[in-house]
Order: sequence, then structure tokens, then C-alpha cells
Amino acid sequence: MVLECNIDARGKAVRLRLGIMGVLSSIGLAAACLIISAPDLAWVVPAGAFVGGAFAIFEGRTGWCVVRAFGFRTPI
Repeated sequence: MVLECNIDARGKAVRLRLGIMGVLSSIGLAAACLIISAPDLAWVVPAGAFVGGAFAIFEGRTGWCVVRAFGFRTPI
């Protein structure tokens, strides 16, 4: 599958901002898990937020959106 650019500059900026917010929130969530001494499965949430944020940053940098690649139209 070829990663063709399927979003405009506005969509890239939105995805990049969301990705940065996701990565930063995952750091906060990880710190909270560390302070609370949460069980091992509690690390799934910060890890998921980090992976999701990193993927959104990837989409913003490449200009490719997985949802649009599946054929759905997104408003941004």
C-alpha cells in the first residue's frame, strides 16, 4: 500500500497538534501511574496514548490519513 498524501495542510496541522497532545498526555498518565503505583495493566493506557499520539504525528508529517485511506470522508 502506497502512502499517498490525502489530507491538506489544515488536516496535517490538526493531526500534528493532536499527536503532540497525545504524547504529552501519555507522559502525564505514565507519571500518574508511577506515583499511584498502579498495577501492571494500568500501563496499557499511557502506552496506548503514546502510540496513538505518535501515529497521529506520523499522519501529520506524511500527509496520509488512515481513515481517509479506507474511503471515509473526514471534515478536516
